[in-house]
Amino acid sequence: MNLCWQVSGTQKQMWFQHLNSGGILSPSKKTQTADVITMPYALNKRCDCAWHVCDLGSEEDLLYEDFRGSAHRFGHPGGGGGEQLAINELISDGSVVFAEALWDHVTMDDQELGFKAGDVIEVVDATNKEWWWGRILDSEGWFPASFVRLRVNQDEHMEEYLAQFEEAGAGQEDRAGLGLNLGPGLPCKEQMRSNVINEIMSTERDYIKHLKDICEGYIKQCRKRTDMFTEEQLRTIFGNIEDIYRFQRKFLKGLEKKFNKDQPHLSEIGCCFLEHQTDFQIYSEYCNNHPNACLQLSRLMKLNKYVFFFEACRLLQRMIDISLDGFLLTPVQKICKYPLQLAELLKYTNPQHRDYKDVEAALNAMKNVARLINERKRRLENIDKIAQWQSSIEDWEGEDVLSKSSDLIYSGEMSKLSQPQAKSQQRMFFLFDHQMVYCKKDLLRRDMLYYKGRVDMDQMEVTDVEDGREKDFNVSVKNALKLRSLASDSVHLLCAKKPEQKLRWLRAFADERLQVQHDRETGFSLTEVQKKQAMLNACKNHPAGKPKAVTRPYYDFLLRQKHPSMPSALPQQQVFMLAEPKRKTSTFWHNIGRLTPFKK
Repeated sequence: MNLCWQVSGTQKQMWFQHLNSGGILSPSKKTQTADVITMPYALNKRCDCAWHVCDLGSEEDLLYEDFRGSAHRFGHPGGGGGEQLAINELISDGSVVFAEALWDHVTMDDQELGFKAGDVIEVVDATNKEWWWGRILDSEGWFPASFVRLRVNQDEHMEEYLAQFEEAGAGQEDRAGLGLNLGPGLPCKEQMRSNVINEIMSTERDYIKHLKDICEGYIKQCRKRTDMFTEEQLRTIFGNIEDIYRFQRKFLKGLEKKFNKDQPHLSEIGCCFLEHQTDFQIYSEYCNNHPNACLQLSRLMKLNKYVFFFEACRLLQRMIDISLDGFLLTPVQKICKYPLQLAELLKYTNPQHRDYKDVEAALNAMKNVARLINERKRRLENIDKIAQWQSSIEDWEGEDVLSKSSDLIYSGEMSKLSQPQAKSQQRMFFLFDHQMVYCKKDLLRRDMLYYKGRVDMDQMEVTDVEDGREKDFNVSVKNALKLRSLASDSVHLLCAKKPEQKLRWLRAFADERLQVQHDRETGFSLTEVQKKQAMLNACKNHPAGKPKAVTRPYYDFLLRQKHPSMPSALPQQQVFMLAEPKRKTSTFWHNIGRLTPFKK
């Protein structure tokens, strides 16, 4: 079977120039004058064994083909043309489709429908991909499709919608006017659970097909074109998506074994998530690399030959009409969706169900995975800030901060006494994981710092010192704490200005040890490439001969990255967050931002 499409004469030459070398494009024999290109319907997936990733057996292929249309999916709109078509078919058949608002939508026009997060909206028209027409009680209007999601149990939404309508004082006549036909009764909780189970299985099979399309449709073809792509470029664009593909195949096999096709509500799939909870951490690398992938891809897409090439790859694989950057966003969205699906499953699982405890534990496990991924992403974003900070310090000595550390725990000003002089010195202290750096302020320019030394926190013991005369230094102290080296006789006495500052420092030292232990348990570390790149970027920002000064970190920028703002005009189709919305805000740069040296 062949696939034909018509292009301009110039575009036709570009197609042949970049893809005909692989023998997959040929001019149409039936149209000698028209610019028509014919290509095979798809690649021979089963016979091409040279590619090491394409080892998916026939079992998974048949599973996908058999079950792709077995259950109707309700998820986030805009996932593909098929879902939008299914929604319109339901509406045209007289069914009532409900959506739940994910974010507040402030009305900007008389014809727009305003709502708050959590509101239930009846979808009246979904023919437009970006803007839908909906109804809430007696209000109607357009709203952005990306602000809502269609949940699994539409009947539950109908019940909530009727409850809202009854609170507003509507009667049976108004119900009839809305076209709400409830039927003999609402589904039982077991049916609700079956719907969620079917949703999880269906989306998982779709996701496997999606990953397979990326690996076969894009990566395989890109590797054939060594004149267009280097291995480094492919690694940047696609990250470790091949590893994710292999893992997800294994994960789906486990789900299929636990899935009860005849009675889905009896399925026990919670254990599958618990068994693979550590394996899901491979998404951390992909999520951290995703911004670099988008940047690399945007550079290539400025050249027409890459635009034509990627479009040909999509058509060859018969993938839906979404750009490559949209396909590459799916793994990021997928790892964020697991906690939502498990929360929905737990909601409709009776406490007496054999799967209840496993689902509950799986929900907490996947929340922790998302939290871990978000934390690693934050740490990697901050290493550039640490490198910039170091490059602004005068008279720096020794190894770079990033050689051992990747997180600033706390910072502030204290008086320092060290043996044998026991002379009090005012210093700025910056506590990182594994080490603490202290600097001296410039007497004239208070925005400049001079490096004076560092303390290896892995070899230090922190103790609280009572107010009064200190024995080791034979001086009277107040609000003091002591750092004693475990490897030598070195002792440092630090004094804060206020008691509350001393307590905050004691908590910070405890937090530093917990951070080190957590990194050791989770295996977090920076690669040499990441360290060198961060220092290289910092050196570019501080050319040789240019006066150095400590500048305020980009705290507002970090806040915007953690809490992306929603669009006021066109809807944003690819909005995602890597952690829970109520996650405690990090104080990473907040403490530095308040300090005098960082204010111009």
